[in-house]
Amino acid sequence: MLKNPKYLSILILITLSLIWGSSFILIKKSLLGLSSGQVGALRMIFAFIVLFPVALPRLKKITFKQYKFLFLVGLTANLFPAFLFAEAETGLESGLTGVLNSLTPMFTLIVGLIAFKNKLHWGEFLGLIIGLIGTVGLSFVGSSGELSSMNYYALLVVAATICYGISANVIKIHLNEFNPKVLTSVSIFTIFPFAVIYLFNTDFFTSFQNTSETWTSLGAVFILGAVGTAFALILFNKLIQTTSAVSATSVTYLIPIIAVLWGVIDGEAFFPLHLLGMVLIIIGVYFVTKANTKPKKEN
Repeated sequence: MLKNPKYLSILILITLSLIWGSSFILIKKSLLGLSSGQVGALRMIFAFIVLFPVALPRLKKITFKQYKFLFLVGLTANLFPAFLFAEAETGLESGLTGVLNSLTPMFTLIVGLIAFKNKLHWGEFLGLIIGLIGTVGLSFVGSSGELSSMNYYALLVVAATICYGISANVIKIHLNEFNPKVLTSVSIFTIFPFAVIYLFNTDFFTSFQNTSETWTSLGAVFILGAVGTAFALILFNKLIQTTSAVSATSVTYLIPIIAVLWGVIDGEAFFPLHLLGMVLIIIGVYFVTKANTKPKKEN
């Protein structure tokens, strides 16, 4: 059954939803003892450590042109979002961050329209409008559940989802022939030095404290890097190659549900306006992905 592309895609979608839906609470726990920048850098470093044995034997076989696209994927699928999400959660609840992450299919569509001249269907346009309304609404929900001034930390999540949209299209158009393990490991290899340089320019090594809180944060970041980044991106890249870029990003249907559940378990407030915004975004995502849900045959 798992050899059937349809069932394999469903299994990957469910697995990714559970992993990425849990990533936001892990980021929250990571921030207990680390700065947002340290969380982003360590996440990439731990992912690199896990995937380096996969990347090493293949580095000489990749052309310069391929390296350019792999570096772009490394930046937009890994480095930038890792920092953006960590910084966003210094001002947003983890559950709400997970809901806003659902914008990824919409920006995948928009990037495809702008950069790759994909065609826009009326249903996709409607989805974009509905999703935008939900996003703007969520950005104005205050800490007590009422409409308030805009929370600009939400824009950091929007920026991260734009990055994901770029990477999904680049992979589908330029790197579709790559083995998912090679694609993930080499793209992270290309951005690893930037994460190390950033970390060494923080006070991580001089102010590191041997406390349970710090070790808890390190443990959470390690899971983020090894499972939430390294393992999950291998699955995601496989999904992009077997379906479409937009269909693959429909994993965001379930991510907000998992993220909100973790948030509620951790004591985060979830108000009716949050639910309304989440429903609008998911409806928007449905319309956006509806025209792109037919899986393509594997070569």
